[in-house]
Amino acid sequence: MRFIAVLVIALATVAGNGVRADDGALRALDTGTLGRGWEAVGRIDIGRRGFCSGAMIAPQLVLTAAHCLFDNQTGARLPDSELRFRAGLRNGRSEADRGVRRSAVHPEYRHVGSIGSTRVAHDLALLELDRPIQLSNVQPFAVYSEPRRGDEIGVVSYARGRSEVPSLEERCHVLQRDRMGVVTMSCSVDFGASGAPVFALSHGQVRIVSVVSAMSDSTDPSQRRVALGVSLGPRLDVLRAALAAGDQRFVRVQDLPSDGQRQMSSGGGARFVRP
Repeated sequence: MRFIAVLVIALATVAGNGVRADDGALRALDTGTLGRGWEAVGRIDIGRRGFCSGAMIAPQLVLTAAHCLFDNQTGARLPDSELRFRAGLRNGRSEADRGVRRSAVHPEYRHVGSIGSTRVAHDLALLELDRPIQLSNVQPFAVYSEPRRGDEIGVVSYARGRSEVPSLEERCHVLQRDRMGVVTMSCSVDFGASGAPVFALSHGQVRIVSVVSAMSDSTDPSQRRVALGVSLGPRLDVLRAALAAGDQRFVRVQDLPSDGQRQMSSGGGARFVRP
């Protein structure tokens, strides 16, 4: 299976803050115990072309990167029928497997021309599943609008070499957020991690604050390579409205905690509250 490429973008120097791009080790969530609370993160299979990562923000809605919905060679939008969301996929088994009824890409996203901050700033999409996932152990994530420089964050993703098991990087950092809302992060990402949710602790809950869009070489020798994402805020509202406009049955997402099963330590490392 060919992997969906994470975009590689050469950007200006990121201001150093002593955090390396590998400051948080990846941990495979390869058992039911380790994966508990993260089942709403899943792999988005794109026909036989490859895959991306994504996360549920409602029983029937998955948040991911817009570029995952386009053919990298032709630039054409892929049909929704080629997309499949596999929630909590681990070693060939998923908690739930759904097709995609329809999707919405941010209206300002353009999958043509040069790759830069403008493209990353709108690299956001919503998938509406063909059926809701309503399982007690698969709880959608709440969202939070804006990460800030210095925030400790975490990423759960599938990627090259680890496509069958999600991995958690418990502790990386926001290096900067520019005026267009592009977030530069010290997190480790690779091909396939496009669309992966970026988490932070907010009001005692783990919430999605960004979506992985790209990886970039840094001119700062202490960071080697950085991850790029997009802050949510009004962009997610635009996507919700675009999806709502096509179907009156659409239910608006509420930015509220789900069930309290996912928490992070005060140091920013993701931790579970054990039963």
